[in-house]
Amino acid sequence: MLSERRLEVLRAIVQDYVGTEEPVGSKALTERHRLGVSPATVRNDMAALEEEGFIAQPHTSAGRIPTDKGYRLFVDKMAGVKPLSAPERRAIQNFLDGAVDLDDVVGRTVRLLAQLTRQVAVVQYPSLTRSTVRHVELLSLAPARLMLVVITDTGRVEQRHVDCPAPFGETSLADLRARLNSRVAGRRFSDVPQLVQDMPESFEIEDRGTVSTVLATLLETLVEESEERLMIGGTANLTRFGHDFPLVIRPVLEALEEQVVLLKLLGEAKDSGMTVRIGHENPHEGLNSTSVVSVGYGSGGEAVAKLGVVGPTRMDYPGTMGAVRAVARYVGQILAES
Repeated sequence: MLSERRLEVLRAIVQDYVGTEEPVGSKALTERHRLGVSPATVRNDMAALEEEGFIAQPHTSAGRIPTDKGYRLFVDKMAGVKPLSAPERRAIQNFLDGAVDLDDVVGRTVRLLAQLTRQVAVVQYPSLTRSTVRHVELLSLAPARLMLVVITDTGRVEQRHVDCPAPFGETSLADLRARLNSRVAGRRFSDVPQLVQDMPESFEIEDRGTVSTVLATLLETLVEESEERLMIGGTANLTRFGHDFPLVIRPVLEALEEQVVLLKLLGEAKDSGMTVRIGHENPHEGLNSTSVVSVGYGSGGEAVAKLGVVGPTRMDYPGTMGAVRAVARYVGQILAES
Protein backbone atom coordinates (compact mmCIF):
# COMPACT_ATOMS: atom_id res chain seq x y z
CA MET A 1 0.00 0.00 0.00
CA LEU A 2 1.22 3.51 -0.81
CA SER A 3 1.70 5.96 2.02
CA GLU A 4 -0.72 8.88 2.10
CA ARG A 5 2.10 11.23 1.12
CA ARG A 6 3.06 9.24 -1.97
CA LEU A 7 -0.60 9.00 -2.88
CA GLU A 8 -0.75 12.79 -2.64
CA VAL A 9 2.29 13.05 -4.93
CA LEU A 10 0.58 10.72 -7.43
CA ARG A 11 -2.61 12.81 -7.28
CA ALA A 12 -0.57 15.94 -7.99
CA ILE A 13 1.20 14.29 -10.94
CA VAL A 14 -2.12 13.16 -12.45
CA GLN A 15 -3.73 16.59 -11.99
CA ASP A 16 -0.75 18.43 -13.49
CA TYR A 17 -0.35 16.07 -16.43
CA VAL A 18 -4.07 16.20 -17.26
CA GLY A 19 -4.01 19.99 -17.00
CA THR A 20 -0.75 20.79 -18.79
CA GLU A 21 -0.26 17.81 -21.16
CA GLU A 22 3.41 17.96 -20.15
CA PRO A 23 5.43 15.36 -18.19
CA VAL A 24 5.74 16.50 -14.57
CA GLY A 25 9.01 17.13 -12.71
CA SER A 26 9.65 17.27 -8.96
CA LYS A 27 10.47 21.00 -9.04
CA ALA A 28 7.14 21.85 -10.70
CA LEU A 29 5.26 19.67 -8.19
CA THR A 30 6.73 21.43 -5.15
CA GLU A 31 6.04 24.84 -6.72
CA ARG A 32 2.40 24.11 -7.68
CA HIS A 33 1.28 21.97 -4.73
CA ARG A 34 1.56 22.29 -0.98
CA LEU A 35 3.06 18.89 -0.38
CA GLY A 36 4.81 19.95 2.83
CA VAL A 37 8.09 18.25 1.96
CA SER A 38 11.33 19.18 0.20
CA PRO A 39 11.98 18.67 -3.54
CA ALA A 40 14.46 15.92 -2.60
CA THR A 41 11.72 14.01 -0.73
CA VAL A 42 9.37 14.44 -3.69
CA ARG A 43 12.09 13.06 -6.00
CA ASN A 44 12.41 10.01 -3.72
CA ASP A 45 8.66 9.55 -3.71
CA MET A 46 8.54 9.80 -7.50
CA ALA A 47 11.33 7.23 -7.79
CA ALA A 48 9.33 4.86 -5.57
CA LEU A 49 6.13 5.48 -7.60
CA GLU A 50 8.05 4.75 -10.81
CA GLU A 51 9.53 1.58 -9.37
CA GLU A 52 6.04 0.33 -8.47
CA GLY A 53 4.71 1.13 -11.95
CA PHE A 54 2.39 4.04 -11.10
CA ILE A 55 4.31 6.60 -13.17
CA ALA A 56 6.75 6.35 -16.07
CA GLN A 57 9.37 8.50 -17.76
CA PRO A 58 8.85 9.22 -21.46
CA HIS A 59 12.24 8.84 -23.09
CA THR A 60 12.11 12.40 -24.45
CA SER A 61 11.56 14.09 -21.09
CA ALA A 62 12.96 14.40 -17.59
CA GLY A 63 9.44 14.54 -16.17
CA ARG A 64 7.06 11.70 -15.37
CA ILE A 65 3.58 10.77 -16.56
CA PRO A 66 0.94 8.47 -14.98
CA THR A 67 0.61 4.90 -16.23
CA ASP A 68 -2.69 2.99 -16.53
CA LYS A 69 -1.92 1.59 -13.08
CA GLY A 70 -1.39 5.12 -11.74
CA TYR A 71 -4.68 6.39 -13.19
CA ARG A 72 -6.42 3.33 -11.76
CA LEU A 73 -5.18 4.06 -8.25
CA PHE A 74 -6.03 7.75 -8.67
CA VAL A 75 -9.64 6.90 -9.64
CA ASP A 76 -10.01 4.27 -6.90
CA LYS A 77 -8.74 6.66 -4.22
CA MET A 78 -10.65 9.73 -5.38
CA ALA A 79 -12.53 11.45 -2.58
CA GLY A 80 -15.46 12.11 -4.91
CA VAL A 81 -16.53 13.22 -8.37
CA LYS A 82 -16.47 16.89 -9.27
CA PRO A 83 -19.98 18.34 -8.81
CA LEU A 84 -21.39 20.36 -11.68
CA SER A 85 -21.99 24.05 -11.16
CA ALA A 86 -25.55 25.38 -10.83
CA PRO A 87 -25.42 26.93 -14.35
CA GLU A 88 -24.22 23.60 -15.79
CA ARG A 89 -27.05 21.72 -14.08
CA ARG A 90 -29.62 24.24 -15.36
CA ALA A 91 -28.19 23.99 -18.87
CA ILE A 92 -28.50 20.18 -18.79
CA GLN A 93 -32.08 20.32 -17.56
CA ASN A 94 -33.16 22.98 -20.06
CA PHE A 95 -31.52 21.17 -22.98
CA LEU A 96 -33.00 17.76 -22.16
CA ASP A 97 -36.43 19.09 -21.16
CA GLY A 98 -37.04 20.18 -24.75
CA ALA A 99 -36.97 16.59 -26.06
CA VAL A 100 -40.13 15.47 -27.84
CA ASP A 101 -39.64 11.69 -27.99
CA LEU A 102 -37.16 8.94 -27.14
CA ASP A 103 -35.02 9.44 -30.28
CA ASP A 104 -34.79 13.12 -29.41
CA VAL A 105 -33.85 12.33 -25.80
CA VAL A 106 -31.04 10.01 -26.91
CA GLY A 107 -29.83 12.44 -29.60
CA ARG A 108 -29.78 15.39 -27.19
CA THR A 109 -28.03 13.28 -24.54
CA VAL A 110 -25.24 12.33 -26.95
CA ARG A 111 -24.67 15.95 -28.01
CA LEU A 112 -24.79 17.18 -24.42
CA LEU A 113 -22.32 14.59 -23.11
CA ALA A 114 -19.90 15.28 -25.97
CA GLN A 115 -20.07 19.03 -25.30
CA LEU A 116 -19.72 18.74 -21.51
CA THR A 117 -16.77 16.33 -21.55
CA ARG A 118 -15.27 17.26 -24.96
CA GLN A 119 -14.94 13.53 -25.62
CA VAL A 120 -16.80 10.82 -27.55
CA ALA A 121 -20.27 10.22 -26.12
CA VAL A 122 -22.08 6.87 -26.39
CA VAL A 123 -25.72 6.35 -25.38
CA GLN A 124 -27.52 3.01 -25.50
CA TYR A 125 -31.24 3.03 -26.26
CA PRO A 126 -33.40 1.58 -23.46
CA SER A 127 -33.59 -2.15 -23.95
CA LEU A 128 -36.99 -3.77 -24.46
CA THR A 129 -36.00 -6.71 -22.29
CA ARG A 130 -35.54 -4.40 -19.31
CA SER A 131 -38.66 -2.32 -19.99
CA THR A 132 -42.31 -2.42 -18.96
CA VAL A 133 -45.29 -2.33 -21.31
CA ARG A 134 -47.20 0.92 -20.97
CA HIS A 135 -49.81 0.30 -23.68
CA VAL A 136 -50.52 -1.89 -26.71
CA GLU A 137 -52.47 -0.27 -29.56
CA LEU A 138 -54.09 -2.14 -32.46
CA LEU A 139 -55.16 -0.22 -35.57
CA SER A 140 -57.04 -1.51 -38.60
CA LEU A 141 -55.29 -0.71 -41.91
CA ALA A 142 -57.42 -3.00 -44.12
CA PRO A 143 -59.96 -5.81 -43.47
CA ALA A 144 -57.14 -8.33 -42.98
CA ARG A 145 -54.23 -6.03 -42.12
CA LEU A 146 -53.48 -4.44 -38.74
CA MET A 147 -50.82 -2.27 -37.16
CA LEU A 148 -49.48 -3.31 -33.76
CA VAL A 149 -47.98 -0.48 -31.68
CA VAL A 150 -46.14 -1.24 -28.42
CA ILE A 151 -45.33 1.69 -26.10
CA THR A 152 -42.88 1.15 -23.25
CA ASP A 153 -42.41 2.89 -19.92
CA THR A 154 -39.24 4.49 -21.32
CA GLY A 155 -41.12 6.13 -24.17
CA ARG A 156 -39.90 3.67 -26.79
CA VAL A 157 -42.45 2.97 -29.54
CA GLU A 158 -42.32 -0.20 -31.67
CA GLN A 159 -44.61 -0.60 -34.71
CA ARG A 160 -45.30 -3.76 -36.72
CA HIS A 161 -47.68 -4.60 -39.54
CA VAL A 162 -49.73 -7.76 -39.06
CA ASP A 163 -51.21 -9.68 -42.01
CA CYS A 164 -54.20 -11.58 -40.66
CA PRO A 165 -55.36 -14.97 -41.95
CA ALA A 166 -58.94 -13.62 -42.28
CA PRO A 167 -60.78 -10.26 -42.08
CA PHE A 168 -60.98 -8.93 -38.50
CA GLY A 169 -63.84 -6.60 -37.58
CA GLU A 170 -63.67 -3.43 -35.45
CA THR A 171 -65.64 -5.04 -32.62
CA SER A 172 -63.25 -7.99 -32.44
CA LEU A 173 -60.30 -5.59 -32.67
CA ALA A 174 -61.55 -3.48 -29.76
CA ASP A 175 -62.13 -6.65 -27.72
CA LEU A 176 -58.60 -7.94 -28.42
CA ARG A 177 -57.07 -4.54 -27.63
CA ALA A 178 -58.89 -4.32 -24.28
CA ARG A 179 -58.08 -7.89 -23.23
CA LEU A 180 -54.46 -7.58 -24.29
CA ASN A 181 -53.90 -4.40 -22.29
CA SER A 182 -55.64 -5.79 -19.25
CA ARG A 183 -53.06 -8.59 -19.20
CA VAL A 184 -49.80 -6.86 -20.18
CA ALA A 185 -50.04 -3.15 -19.37
CA GLY A 186 -47.68 -2.32 -16.52
CA ARG A 187 -45.95 -5.70 -16.74
CA ARG A 188 -42.32 -6.50 -17.55
CA PHE A 189 -41.64 -7.56 -21.14
CA SER A 190 -40.06 -10.75 -19.87
CA ASP A 191 -43.41 -11.71 -18.29
CA VAL A 192 -45.52 -11.14 -21.41
CA PRO A 193 -45.12 -14.56 -23.14
CA GLN A 194 -46.53 -16.38 -20.12
CA LEU A 195 -49.32 -13.82 -19.65
CA VAL A 196 -50.73 -14.20 -23.18
CA GLN A 197 -50.10 -17.87 -24.00
CA ASP A 198 -53.70 -19.00 -23.39
CA MET A 199 -55.44 -15.94 -24.91
CA PRO A 200 -56.44 -17.40 -28.31
CA GLU A 201 -58.57 -20.09 -26.62
CA SER A 202 -60.81 -17.42 -25.06
CA PHE A 203 -61.87 -16.05 -28.49
CA GLU A 204 -64.39 -17.35 -31.00
CA ILE A 205 -62.98 -20.08 -33.25
CA GLU A 206 -63.05 -17.86 -36.38
CA ASP A 207 -60.95 -15.17 -34.62
CA ARG A 208 -58.33 -17.43 -33.04
CA GLY A 209 -56.04 -17.46 -36.09
CA THR A 210 -55.81 -13.65 -36.12
CA VAL A 211 -55.36 -13.45 -32.34
CA SER A 212 -52.53 -15.98 -32.56
CA THR A 213 -50.89 -14.02 -35.39
CA VAL A 214 -51.09 -10.74 -33.43
CA LEU A 215 -49.60 -12.39 -30.34
CA ALA A 216 -46.82 -14.00 -32.39
CA THR A 217 -45.94 -10.57 -33.81
CA LEU A 218 -45.98 -9.08 -30.30
CA LEU A 219 -43.61 -11.75 -28.99
CA GLU A 220 -41.28 -11.33 -31.98
CA THR A 221 -41.12 -7.62 -31.19
CA LEU A 222 -40.00 -8.37 -27.64
CA VAL A 223 -37.09 -10.62 -28.60
CA GLU A 224 -35.69 -8.79 -31.63
CA GLU A 225 -31.90 -8.80 -31.55
CA SER A 226 -31.76 -5.37 -33.17
CA GLU A 227 -33.07 -3.80 -29.97
CA GLU A 228 -29.53 -3.09 -28.73
CA ARG A 229 -29.16 0.24 -30.48
CA LEU A 230 -26.57 2.90 -29.79
CA MET A 231 -26.04 6.51 -30.70
CA ILE A 232 -22.55 7.98 -30.78
CA GLY A 233 -21.40 11.59 -31.05
CA GLY A 234 -18.39 13.83 -30.67
CA THR A 235 -15.94 11.57 -32.51
CA ALA A 236 -14.26 14.69 -33.88
CA ASN A 237 -13.26 15.55 -30.30
CA LEU A 238 -10.59 12.83 -30.52
CA THR A 239 -8.60 14.93 -32.97
CA ARG A 240 -7.82 17.31 -30.11
CA PHE A 241 -5.90 14.50 -28.41
CA GLY A 242 -3.70 13.35 -31.30
CA HIS A 243 -0.55 13.12 -29.18
CA ASP A 244 -2.39 11.05 -26.54
CA PHE A 245 -2.58 8.09 -28.89
CA PRO A 246 0.89 6.51 -29.08
CA LEU A 247 0.52 5.03 -32.57
CA VAL A 248 -2.28 6.45 -34.68
CA ILE A 249 -5.88 7.36 -34.02
CA ARG A 250 -7.25 4.96 -36.67
CA PRO A 251 -7.55 1.86 -34.38
CA VAL A 252 -9.59 3.96 -31.94
CA LEU A 253 -11.92 5.19 -34.69
CA GLU A 254 -12.31 1.68 -36.12
CA ALA A 255 -13.20 0.29 -32.69
CA LEU A 256 -15.78 3.05 -32.19
CA GLU A 257 -17.47 2.05 -35.45
CA GLU A 258 -18.19 -1.45 -34.14
CA GLN A 259 -21.45 -1.47 -32.21
CA VAL A 260 -20.70 -4.82 -30.56
CA VAL A 261 -17.44 -3.40 -29.19
CA LEU A 262 -19.20 -0.36 -27.76
CA LEU A 263 -21.93 -2.46 -26.13
CA LYS A 264 -19.25 -4.57 -24.44
CA LEU A 265 -17.46 -1.43 -23.30
CA LEU A 266 -20.58 0.01 -21.71
CA GLY A 267 -21.27 -3.32 -20.02
CA GLU A 268 -24.52 -4.83 -18.78
CA ALA A 269 -27.23 -2.36 -17.83
CA LYS A 270 -27.93 -4.33 -14.67
CA ASP A 271 -24.48 -3.22 -13.47
CA SER A 272 -25.85 0.30 -13.19
CA GLY A 273 -23.12 1.83 -11.01
CA MET A 274 -20.31 4.01 -12.33
CA THR A 275 -17.68 2.01 -14.23
CA VAL A 276 -14.27 3.36 -15.27
CA ARG A 277 -12.15 1.20 -17.58
CA ILE A 278 -8.65 2.54 -18.06
CA GLY A 279 -6.29 1.79 -20.94
CA HIS A 280 -5.45 -1.91 -21.11
CA GLU A 281 -8.48 -2.76 -18.93
CA ASN A 282 -10.49 -2.31 -22.14
CA PRO A 283 -10.85 -5.71 -23.85
CA HIS A 284 -10.55 -4.29 -27.38
CA GLU A 285 -6.94 -3.73 -28.43
CA GLY A 286 -7.81 -0.65 -30.48
CA LEU A 287 -8.99 1.09 -27.32
CA ASN A 288 -5.97 0.34 -25.13
CA SER A 289 -5.01 4.02 -25.23
CA THR A 290 -8.46 5.18 -24.07
CA SER A 291 -10.55 5.24 -20.93
CA VAL A 292 -14.29 4.57 -20.81
CA VAL A 293 -16.54 6.08 -18.15
CA SER A 294 -20.08 4.65 -18.10
CA VAL A 295 -23.14 4.47 -15.85
CA GLY A 296 -26.67 3.06 -16.05
CA TYR A 297 -29.74 5.24 -16.49
CA GLY A 298 -33.44 4.53 -16.17
CA SER A 299 -36.73 5.35 -14.52
CA GLY A 300 -37.82 4.26 -11.09
CA GLY A 301 -34.29 3.63 -9.86
CA GLU A 302 -33.72 0.69 -12.22
CA ALA A 303 -31.27 0.94 -15.12
CA VAL A 304 -32.69 0.16 -18.57
CA ALA A 305 -29.54 1.11 -20.53
CA LYS A 306 -26.14 2.74 -20.19
CA LEU A 307 -24.42 5.89 -21.34
CA GLY A 308 -20.85 7.06 -21.15
CA VAL A 309 -17.85 8.64 -22.80
CA VAL A 310 -14.66 7.43 -24.45
CA GLY A 311 -11.52 9.56 -24.32
CA PRO A 312 -7.76 9.37 -23.81
CA THR A 313 -6.43 7.93 -20.54
CA ARG A 314 -5.22 11.47 -19.82
CA MET A 315 -8.69 12.68 -18.94
CA ASP A 316 -10.18 14.78 -16.17
CA TYR A 317 -11.65 11.79 -14.30
CA PRO A 318 -13.47 13.69 -11.50
CA GLY A 319 -15.05 16.11 -14.00
CA THR A 320 -15.92 13.44 -16.56
CA MET A 321 -17.46 11.15 -13.94
CA GLY A 322 -19.46 14.05 -12.51
CA ALA A 323 -20.83 15.00 -15.94
CA VAL A 324 -21.71 11.40 -16.89
CA ARG A 325 -23.48 10.79 -13.58
CA ALA A 326 -25.42 14.07 -13.73
CA VAL A 327 -26.60 13.52 -17.31
CA ALA A 328 -27.68 9.94 -16.50
CA ARG A 329 -29.71 11.24 -13.56
CA TYR A 330 -31.52 13.83 -15.68
CA VAL A 331 -32.25 11.33 -18.47
CA GLY A 332 -33.70 8.95 -15.86
CA GLN A 333 -35.97 11.72 -14.57
CA ILE A 334 -37.20 12.50 -18.09
CA LEU A 335 -38.01 8.82 -18.74
CA ALA A 336 -39.84 8.58 -15.42
CA GLU A 337 -41.98 11.62 -16.29
CA SER A 338 -42.61 10.73 -19.95
